[in-house]
Amino acid sequence: MKKISSGKVREIYEVDSDKLMLVVSDRISAFDVILPNMVPNKGKVLNKISAFWFDYIKDIIPNHVISTDLKDFPVEFQTPEFEGRSMLVKKLKMLPIECIVRGYITGSGWANYKSTGTVCGIKLPEGLQESQKLPEPIFTPTTKAQEGHDENISFEEVCKLIGEDLANEVKNKTIEIYKKCAEYALSKGIIIADTKFEFGIDENNNLVIGDEVLTPDSSRFWPADEYEVGKSQKSFDKQYLRDWLKQNNWSAENGTPIPEDVIATTTSKYIEAYERITGKNF
Repeated sequence: MKKISSGKVREIYEVDSDKLMLVVSDRISAFDVILPNMVPNKGKVLNKISAFWFDYIKDIIPNHVISTDLKDFPVEFQTPEFEGRSMLVKKLKMLPIECIVRGYITGSGWANYKSTGTVCGIKLPEGLQESQKLPEPIFTPTTKAQEGHDENISFEEVCKLIGEDLANEVKNKTIEIYKKCAEYALSKGIIIADTKFEFGIDENNNLVIGDEVLTPDSSRFWPADEYEVGKSQKSFDKQYLRDWLKQNNWSAENGTPIPEDVIATTTSKYIEAYERITGKNF
């Protein structure tokens, strides 16, 4: 199998002219750096959560999944190492933007708001506090950087990149998906503060959602029962690990392995997110 991409977390293999295999590793990245430790079972958690959400939103938008069943995979992938962490998917022409939707003001959005009162050029009400719920979710797209950080762009710039009609469709679908899934997650005790989607165009020129959906890698998940406006929140995602790295001045240059207890806690947060969302034991 020809490997066509090796990302921070995913390996992508070309099966034929219209199909790919996505394999989700146990690698973890933070601040755009792949960390030296693996997080056991993380790839399986991400793969299974995405599969759940793809199915949950199929009434809103088609997705790229053909199968997550080992027996449907090319023979090269019918081995235990790929089970649970792989998807056979349709090849799409991916759009050159990351579709970020924010329902709460936090992270880089909070930093931008404090300095300018805006996020991605969108004027927000005065007097918002950290982690506060926004009156309506906002669409705050970014570029897809091959190296370094993605850059925030305005909706007008998205229109220039992909055309006005497609830009409007992507924006509307992004917010519609977020609203449906955020409402569901809240019923399971999880606040989805923000998330990132990626879309592509299929062979019939239809908009299709791909990559991953509402995983702890692409979203901020907060425990609803501990939510408190005016401060940063506890989370079920990799924010715990980011915080540990910051507090311990960790850098890629020194490359020090991260303590096993920090990795174990990270794994448990990912698994708890999966179990709460799907209602299944991991």
